[in-house]
Amino acid sequence: MKFKAVVTLLVGVSMLGSILSACSSSNNSNSGAAAGNGTAEATVAEAGQFPIVDEKITLRVMTGANPSVEDFDTNEFTKYFEELTNIHVEWEIVPTSTVTEKLNLALASGDLPDVIMTMNVTPEQQALYGEQGVLLPLNDYIEKYGVNTKKMFEESPLVESTITSADGNIYALPAPNECYHCSMRQKLWIYEPWLEKLNLDMPTTTEEFYEVLKAFKTQDPNGNGIADEIPFSGAPQVNQSSTLTTSVENFLMNSFTYAPFTRIYVNDEGKVDVPFNKDGWKEGLTYLNRLYSEGLMDPQALTRDAAQLVQLGENPDVPILGAASGPNQSALTQLNGSSGRWLEYVAVAPLKGPDGVQVTQYDPYQVAPGQFVITNKAKNPEAAFRFADALYDREITLRSTIGEPDVDWRWATADEIGLNGEAAVYMDMSKFGVTQNKQWSQTGIAYRPNSLRLGLVANPENPLDSILYNETKEKYEPYRVDVETVLPPINFTVDQSAEIADLSKTIYDYTNEMMARFIIGDVDINAEWEQYLATLDSMNLSRYLEIYQEAYETYKSASSK
Repeated sequence: MKFKAVVTLLVGVSMLGSILSACSSSNNSNSGAAAGNGTAEATVAEAGQFPIVDEKITLRVMTGANPSVEDFDTNEFTKYFEELTNIHVEWEIVPTSTVTEKLNLALASGDLPDVIMTMNVTPEQQALYGEQGVLLPLNDYIEKYGVNTKKMFEESPLVESTITSADGNIYALPAPNECYHCSMRQKLWIYEPWLEKLNLDMPTTTEEFYEVLKAFKTQDPNGNGIADEIPFSGAPQVNQSSTLTTSVENFLMNSFTYAPFTRIYVNDEGKVDVPFNKDGWKEGLTYLNRLYSEGLMDPQALTRDAAQLVQLGENPDVPILGAASGPNQSALTQLNGSSGRWLEYVAVAPLKGPDGVQVTQYDPYQVAPGQFVITNKAKNPEAAFRFADALYDREITLRSTIGEPDVDWRWATADEIGLNGEAAVYMDMSKFGVTQNKQWSQTGIAYRPNSLRLGLVANPENPLDSILYNETKEKYEPYRVDVETVLPPINFTVDQSAEIADLSKTIYDYTNEMMARFIIGDVDINAEWEQYLATLDSMNLSRYLEIYQEAYETYKSASSK
């Protein structure tokens, strides 16, 4: 459930603090390589025609670093796209560790490039800086030049409403990626060879999972004669918007109460609600405390980062990790790694809890908004928009995300079948997750609807996508929550954004702290639960939900027109 209004609420809570702590970015620009300077003298071609401008111009683009891309200046897709469009990119590459600070600083100071790309400009920032004129409204450009953008709106009708701000303007373009298996990302992965060695069935309930973890701990499933097995581990969720879903509660809590990783949903009465003040949340924490106190949970599971979790899964010599949650096997192993261990972790279907709760989280709103904004510094915003719109073209999307046609990918033949059993669209021949210099590796915007994603040729020599599709279809979709429970991406007004940002930080800092303390037993959950609820009330949780409800009603009203 990716609620895009929630995704980065904590970003920019303290603008002053962000400015003071902002780190300098690296600048990999090569401004001398191109003629022109982005001035408005260059004539922009009609919609859909190339090159975009008759005289080469330079577009200054700020984006976050991507470890999978060697050099954006010399990248083959960069060179291809420049030749196609007649637009040279002068890159400002921001280290990943400082993207948030750099974005906040640039927006607040006005020291801006022409375009900010793939830096997750939040709905709150769009509303604030759109109102101030720092970010340009794109509505007129979409109407005049948006050939591919309008096709996207037609094929994926959730996109336009998701990216439209409360004032009716569109300030940022998205990177929709309708990933079927990602839409149910709260999965659990278990090491199947240990089940087989110990003659254990796949667990179907929380109690059976507990018994499996006990066997993993006590029966030496890796066979080295050392009690080095870690039955269950994880890596904490950074905030309520984190999409890693590797936190220990992310999968298991849904056996006690509906708990999407965004920590917010629509209840059966049509009201915006949260899971962390429910009796089922208490029961789930009690279960996790049981795992922790009996040594079935890694004692460092509440402090590890994502990279350390993968190190556990890829432990040399012998496997030591029994199970962990995550959207796919890459949360705990190296995909296509030399150990081949990623193929040995299999998905566990939602476990039935003691009261019969057994649900799968669902996110149909895979829009990824805020990925391309044009600032008021752009000398030729029409050309900048056409640059963006071209990236939504299907072939250009495949070039920017996979690589060279007929080398890294090719169009499917008439007899080839896609992941969904229908006629395939393309064959992917590339290697995912390697550093290369042929494409942008999902930096920049692209449009990957279900018709493209599920049109991938089911390739037994590259089985990852087939595995994820089948595991999701067979094990998770049968327990998927109704779409009515999913809170759509909501765009707040400037005033609402400011109020809810403060409330959100207070509430989620507290709930995350108390979740950890309840799990490790630092605080007795039975003795302190009522005080915990009272504290949430004192933090004005009711007002937090009220603001969301107001925005939700506005969204429903606008969507019905």
